[in-house]
Amino acid sequence: MLKEQLTGNTKFIDSIDSWQDAIRLGAQPLLAQGIVEETYVEAMIQNVLDNGNYIILLPQVAMPHARPEYGSKGVGMTFLHLEEPVMFPGEEPVKVLFTLSSDSPDGHLELIASLGEVLSDEELYQKLFDVETEQALLDLIKE
Repeated sequence: MLKEQLTGNTKFIDSIDSWQDAIRLGAQPLLAQGIVEETYVEAMIQNVLDNGNYIILLPQVAMPHARPEYGSKGVGMTFLHLEEPVMFPGEEPVKVLFTLSSDSPDGHLELIASLGEVLSDEELYQKLFDVETEQALLDLIKE
């Protein structure tokens, strides 16, 4: 499921001005596909402002998300890879963002479980920072 969600929903850039812009850029494919509304994107940003960096799952890896009622119409995930880390509040660097959308409280659990498998493998986790293309990412996930 993770591989299917990320196909066509990846972006690789050198740097970005702010963590807010990183969340917005990561959400662009979800917006373009009608999976989320703009209100959902702003809710993801507000979540960090209100609750801190809880979306940073592991060093340099974040999973922006918001509650479904803020404008999610489906399940989706994108991948954003930054060559230079963007600083989240408290000067926490992030290089990889998996932006998540779900239209129900448990509609995304299988997707998160698949991502958890990748992130819990130390070797795969380290390789995430080196991928440079969507195909390299998909090959890594299928390992």
